[in-house]
Amino acid sequence: MASSSSVQQARETLGKRLREIRQDSGLTARQLASRAGWHESKCSRIENGRTAPSDDDLRMYTLHCGATGQTADLIATARNIDGAYVEWRRMERSGLRRAQESVLPLWERTLRFRAYSSWLIPGPFQTRGYITALLRSIRDRRAVPDDLEAAVQVRVDKQRLLHDGRRRFAVVLEESTLRHRIGGPETMAGQLGHLLSLASLPNVSLGVIPLSADRSALWPVEDFWIFDEGQVNVELVSAFLTITQPHEVGTYGRTFSALSDLAVHGAPARALIASAIASCA
Repeated sequence: MASSSSVQQARETLGKRLREIRQDSGLTARQLASRAGWHESKCSRIENGRTAPSDDDLRMYTLHCGATGQTADLIATARNIDGAYVEWRRMERSGLRRAQESVLPLWERTLRFRAYSSWLIPGPFQTRGYITALLRSIRDRRAVPDDLEAAVQVRVDKQRLLHDGRRRFAVVLEESTLRHRIGGPETMAGQLGHLLSLASLPNVSLGVIPLSADRSALWPVEDFWIFDEGQVNVELVSAFLTITQPHEVGTYGRTFSALSDLAVHGAPARALIASAIASCA
């Protein structure tokens, strides 16, 4: 599995920390490998982020470098890195419902949501028909167990959070998301009408970046959600990426602000949605 650049950066950071531990102990990479019974290149691969260290690898590092007090923290760090990048096939192998339920604790504890989408209408803003069309496609394409109706209901139930006045939702869409036909013209028209009604909620800010916008400075990027100030979730073609490093979360926050500046809001945004509805006829 090819790691994302974010995960690779985290592995390289962990590798640098291990190199410092080894250097502080006075051991060369070859000496540590010999004591641990490894191939002599293994230390280099781990310290350069090319190989993800196992729990036992980390125990060997700290044992032979006299740094066993750091073992638990290093193992926790490595496990967090591995958990950040989850393949869809692993998440969905027991069905789509479990994948939908897995994010509920995060949503329940979040008060400020920011979302950007260049592909699809975001989940909390989707109609049942739109959700069903999307999840049916995923079920068929990825050949996962068929629990479609249960998965759809989990996503529909989650939308109650939109009507909780404590929570704020700021969403920026590329105009193209209004034009991608999901579920056929009737389903798409219903979805866009629903989007118009949700845009009137006092706790919802909806922006649309017109196709005519000048994208010289910032072009469309991957779809992402920012949960408060602590976590970003990114949906990739093959996997689900969780970002918690503060500087990376901050980068997504600044990117969201820049994308929001490109968007139109209020009446101009509603006009773009109405135009997309008319095109469904």
